[in-house]
Amino acid sequence: MATPPKPTKRRTYDAAFRAEALRLASESRSTQAAARALNINVKLLYKWQKAVQTPVAAALGASLDPTTAAELRQLRATNRRQAQELEILKKAIAIFSKTDEQ
Repeated sequence: MATPPKPTKRRTYDAAFRAEALRLASESRSTQAAARALNINVKLLYKWQKAVQTPVAAALGASLDPTTAAELRQLRATNRRQAQELEILKKAIAIFSKTDEQ
């Protein structure tokens, strides 16, 4: 009697690892080289890249030159940071307005 094979568990990756992998892939000479450096499947890295692309960026595809793509990434990062700062300020206003009423 042969024993059944053991079930394999999939590795899970947190958001920080994914973000770092995507950053490394964008700065690397190729996505395959980045996947090898991180010891992950290249198809998984391609899947993550496709998931983070917006429909506009996906439609533009390779038509973006590297400087425009870098500027776009920088602007998106700035936009995310400013949105977070705005949320913090909204919460602070709510907290301070409650203490003034009491």
